Amino acid sequence: MLRSHVAPSAVCRAETEEDAVLPPADEPVPLDGAFLTDPHGACAALHRRGAVHRAVAPDAAPVWLVTGYEQVREAAADPRFALDRRHARSRGTAGDSLPPELDAHLLNRDGTDHARLRRLVAAALGPRRTEALREPIRRAAEELLDPVEARGRGDVVADLAAPLSVAVICDLLGVPAGHRVDFRVWTDTLLSPDPGAPGRSREAMRAMHGFLGELIAHKRAAPGDDLLSELIAAEREGQPGECPAGNSRVGDGPAGECPTGEPGLTERELLAMAFLLLFAGYHNTVGLISGTVLALLTRPEHLAAVRAGRLGLPAVTEEVLRWDPPAMLAVRRFPTEDLTVAGTRIGAGERVWLSWAAANRDPAHVPDPDVFDPARQGPPHLAFGRGPHFCAGAALARAENEIAVGALLRRFPRLALDADPAVLTRRRSLRSRSLTALPVRV
Repeated sequence: MLRSHVAPSAVCRAETEEDAVLPPADEPVPLDGAFLTDPHGACAALHRRGAVHRAVAPDAAPVWLVTGYEQVREAAADPRFALDRRHARSRGTAGDSLPPELDAHLLNRDGTDHARLRRLVAAALGPRRTEALREPIRRAAEELLDPVEARGRGDVVADLAAPLSVAVICDLLGVPAGHRVDFRVWTDTLLSPDPGAPGRSREAMRAMHGFLGELIAHKRAAPGDDLLSELIAAEREGQPGECPAGNSRVGDGPAGECPTGEPGLTERELLAMAFLLLFAGYHNTVGLISGTVLALLTRPEHLAAVRAGRLGLPAVTEEVLRWDPPAMLAVRRFPTEDLTVAGTRIGAGERVWLSWAAANRDPAHVPDPDVFDPARQGPPHLAFGRGPHFCAGAALARAENEIAVGALLRRFPRLALDADPAVLTRRRSLRSRSLTALPVRV
């Protein structure tokens, strides 16, 4: 379905002229305003137009938005859709950039270089570590619910989902408890930047950058039993200050990366990896926990089935991930060559966004896609991606959600919403549309 588009020749002219078409004549879809207010409704309308659409990102840059299930599924695993920004046609896109010291992470790498970095975190975030974390997560959830019980009401986001997610990822990385409130503030600022105060996002980024640098220095001096200390040990295997094989010094190249898939980490890669794990491990899980509770509290039949043991929380979790994933879009990609997707030509280096949310509700592949049905059978959802960039923390996110929601339901048999669902607000961001608050009575 994804075919290379090459210059016409005596061999391939007929195929390229028949299969590739000019960009759609419709106006580009603005990915802000009405789209952010009702992204599922907007994507339903886009499904009626096709699988690939011209769009305009919030930073005013032109992008391609891919919404069809089959097209998103294939592109997510196709190495020709690269994440490395060096394949971008335009290098000045504000929405794609971080400070260089935070940019050398998994979601900017491809091929053997990506595989090298991913191997270093896969074991720490895999099923074995997740199983070992289940009991600590359960204890943390129960402790967070104590003050909610005492008050008789609470906010699922502020009182459970956010502090639990912060605690889990900070424990995993060895972040001292005294800095966790700061981390939440910085992350929330970056997730929902204020257009009227752009300096706040820059300040939050600088603060997080400085904090991570200090934390890494502390872990070098006093390693602990945590993932960050393990990553520092991996860096040392590659000789501090140099690429692991000694091929180039730290900081050479666009992101300070090593030239090939050698073992170990550079200084920039270590800093960027810590940033990615903290940032991604926090906001996606907050959205999943709050979204699961809202789905159950607004569907009494499903809530009753869970309480009676007729419906398991794992099935509910998977349906929430399909029906309302915390992340609407995959990280941007850049074709390494001209490609034809669903009859539309996408040029090499043009920015492409794959929409997990739209693909999961594609009526061509998912029956009654707007219906919340934990018992549904059908193609697997794409909320965690597919292929080499499948979310490394998927098992941990699922476990946190099932434990947190399970603790909430067991503890409070009369749990109910304490607000009209129509007035609940969400983050107006393409990164995350998670609930900003979810008031409940217990």
